[in-house]
Amino acid sequence: MSLDGTAQDYRFFANVMARGSSPLYERLALGVAGDAGMLEVLEGLPPEKRQPNLLFAAARLVAGTPEGYRGLRDIVFGRRDEVVAVMLARRTQTNEPGRCAGLYPALAALPQPLALLEVGASAGLCLLADRYGYEYTGSDGSVTRGGAEDGAPVLRCRVDGPAPAVTPGAVAVAWRAGIDLNPLDVTDEEDARWLRALVWPEQRDRRARLDAALELARRDPPRVVAGDLNERLDALAAEAPAGATLVVLHTAVVDYVPEPARSAFAARVRTLPGHWLSQEMAHVFPAIAARLPEPPPRDEVAYVLALDGRPLAFTAIHGSWQRPLVS
Repeated sequence: MSLDGTAQDYRFFANVMARGSSPLYERLALGVAGDAGMLEVLEGLPPEKRQPNLLFAAARLVAGTPEGYRGLRDIVFGRRDEVVAVMLARRTQTNEPGRCAGLYPALAALPQPLALLEVGASAGLCLLADRYGYEYTGSDGSVTRGGAEDGAPVLRCRVDGPAPAVTPGAVAVAWRAGIDLNPLDVTDEEDARWLRALVWPEQRDRRARLDAALELARRDPPRVVAGDLNERLDALAAEAPAGATLVVLHTAVVDYVPEPARSAFAARVRTLPGHWLSQEMAHVFPAIAARLPEPPPRDEVAYVLALDGRPLAFTAIHGSWQRPLVS
């Protein structure tokens, strides 16, 4: 990728991903896009290690959150070896439990109990969908509550339309496991620090939600095995207990899987005995995008939630809203 290509990626991140969500990251990304020196630093890294989230999180892990672009530049050039070492060692593994708000209604509609298999699981926080509480507020004023009770972290979600008909305890999980190239351990403080660094700086509610999810997960850590999703999928799926509905799920993961491995995964997951629940950007699976009854929102970045390749809803990247689809 050329310097121009990297600059374009940072401008896209600033103008589309960060705008309206993180003013600081918007400024930082625009600064990098116009700084030849910073672009040269990034150009010295493998293409998959040049991502804005990765750079900003690494800088924050090394030296704290900068107040502006000059601060970021001072960190990168003043402690370059440390920042680069983090970027090479780590991955963008944002483990946002709020994304379960999109998954939960679809999971609740399947035959229970479930066997959850998450690919790209990071620390496995989205494998705990049954252990969070949920509150959905519909645009018609309706409110429904579901999930776990008794002090569980509550994930709140706005719905464009009526709130989904979920109830407490609607999802029962008999078995759960994940796959990740580099699993994170919820009991390891360095891994927890990295997950916190991946939360965008102004989003204090996300930070509080992450801390609550980590505390919950540490009581009974989810199992996440190391490996490639295509190489480990069949063997792990075969461990799911008889009598449980297998659900292979993932959110914001397959976009990082290059072709032809991406197509191979989509083909393979359809052959497994169970269901496939995907939550990805529309371009990730063209066959799913072709079935959308309407185009994705233009004013906000959204995922397409799909069950077995059928689009169900547009969902927010951090789980704060969803727009059900009629297809």
